[in-house]
Amino acid sequence: MARLLRPLLCGALLGLICMTDPGPAVEVHVPAEPLSTPVGKTAELTCSYSTSVTDTFVLEWSFVQPGKPISESHPILYFTSGHLYPTGSMAKRASLLQNPPTAGVATLKLTDVRPSDTGTYLCHVNNPPDFYTNGLGLINLTVLVPPSSPLCSQTGQISVGGSAALRCSSSEGAPRPVYNWARLGSSPTPSAGSMMQDEVSGQLILSNLSLASSGTYRCVATNQMGSASCELTLSVTDPSKGRVAGAVIGALLGVLFLSIAAFCLIRFQKDRRKRPTETYGGSDLREDAMAPGLSEQIPVRADSSSGLLERPPSASTVSTTKAKLPMVV
Repeated sequence: MARLLRPLLCGALLGLICMTDPGPAVEVHVPAEPLSTPVGKTAELTCSYSTSVTDTFVLEWSFVQPGKPISESHPILYFTSGHLYPTGSMAKRASLLQNPPTAGVATLKLTDVRPSDTGTYLCHVNNPPDFYTNGLGLINLTVLVPPSSPLCSQTGQISVGGSAALRCSSSEGAPRPVYNWARLGSSPTPSAGSMMQDEVSGQLILSNLSLASSGTYRCVATNQMGSASCELTLSVTDPSKGRVAGAVIGALLGVLFLSIAAFCLIRFQKDRRKRPTETYGGSDLREDAMAPGLSEQIPVRADSSSGLLERPPSASTVSTTKAKLPMVV
């Protein structure tokens, strides 16, 4: 009989062990979808829990930046022993929707949200001896920011037959802006084969440029918060026209140089003709030159016999006459 009752007793005890309540457990509930809030507004991060609140109840909110592990989270506020303790860089902007959070609601309010508030928020409820779950909920928050005014730039060989890369980028914007390029004015937009743009990077590639590619191009950065734009003027040059212009300028300069040279030559010839005849130098001898000391004015006396004026003989004549007279001894 004892052998028969022993299996029955063991089965009953096993059943009681299996049906025993493991005890209270902490359950934290947060939204499954990410949360987004415009910059400057108030964000409410919903968190609720179920547990038997005791004197050992502790609520903690913390924050971790995008791309970093949860172990690097920074505290925002604590609630323990009936008191709330804000901490960290968000202390002045963080509060609880219900304080004290002892009725199952642990929602966090964050005022004047900033772009740096984008990241993951941790709602952690700890209530010993309720250790059967980790009591942790994660909420992803994105602060929406309109695109800032983008910067337009260009690189490449901006000449006929070359290629140009137009770039557009906004330093701010969440979600990440989408970029679109368009040509302004009545001129036709370049063909699809010569134009390729990337909406994510904001780059526009123009290939096989022509003079008709010149014009003003506008880039518009857009996200769900708004849009901003910048403009860029593209001027395509023709190297062949530059060479022709250089040849023409060179020819004109050559003609100008020759004209100046001819003018100077003609002027020199005219000045030379106007100069007086050169006088003889001191070393030149003239047959009619007078000896030094003799006056140029030669007195004239009258010849009473002939009635004519007679010039007295000059010194040279006298000398000659004397040379011709015979010397008398």
